[in-house]
Amino acid sequence: MKIAAIDIGSNAARLQISSVLHDGGYTSFKKVEYVRFPLRLGHDVFNFGSITPESEARTVKLMQCYKLLLELHEVEGYMACATSAMRESANGEDIVERIAASTGIQIHIIDGTREAQLINNVVVQALEDGQYLHIDVGGGSTELNIYFNRQKIATKSFKIGSVRLLEGKESKGAWGKMEQWIEDNVDSLEPIVAVGTGGNISKLFNLVSKTADNSTSLSELKLIRDYIASFSQEVRVNKLRLNADRADVIIPAADIYTSVMKWAGADRILVPDLGLKDGIIQLVYEKLKK
Repeated sequence: MKIAAIDIGSNAARLQISSVLHDGGYTSFKKVEYVRFPLRLGHDVFNFGSITPESEARTVKLMQCYKLLLELHEVEGYMACATSAMRESANGEDIVERIAASTGIQIHIIDGTREAQLINNVVVQALEDGQYLHIDVGGGSTELNIYFNRQKIATKSFKIGSVRLLEGKESKGAWGKMEQWIEDNVDSLEPIVAVGTGGNISKLFNLVSKTADNSTSLSELKLIRDYIASFSQEVRVNKLRLNADRADVIIPAADIYTSVMKWAGADRILVPDLGLKDGIIQLVYEKLKK
């Protein structure tokens, strides 16, 4: 059986198709198709308040492509979710209706709480006992979640993300509010480890990683951030082989991760390579089981 997830973010839209594997009583998901396209809807919404006709046209074409891939793979169930840019766009709901009419794909615009919940459902599986601060940085928002002994005890969504920072459109006072929330909710007497999700932290980790370990230190993260920042956009693309839509947002994203870690007193960050698409995959499977 194959199931799929479509994640339409502020920077890019992703399609993941996975096979459901059963080994005794254990169920897992094997990625068989993954497509990422840089729609950059956040550029429109954070600057103009709505998605432009040109961006809508590209989104429709992309959903048509995704629909064909779903059919070719004979996917039995899927779900499409849109996050920060679409939910803040003045014409987001209208675009969703037009996409459904022209492609048959029904997009669910989810709020920050629902987005965090879907990601948390898979991230918690990578945790052990102790205090963890989960940092999920998207193009338009950052979700922070605190876990203690695998139980979520606090969560908050902030209007500050990689694309929003790049455009200079972060919510007024967002940095200060984020720092204050961390101070109010992190137990400074308990050791804390950060957990990072999102495309930018995965790319940063790939650049800094020298071992098979799934974690890195705050100091290493700062070093790789400064190393990338020392190059022009062109050199980042040609020498570091970053996609053009990653090369510009990776620095503001790194600034969010490192700032949050510093405020929380976290010296290390786990990078489990999980995200919203994985949470959607799990939700689709659970619904099919019922």
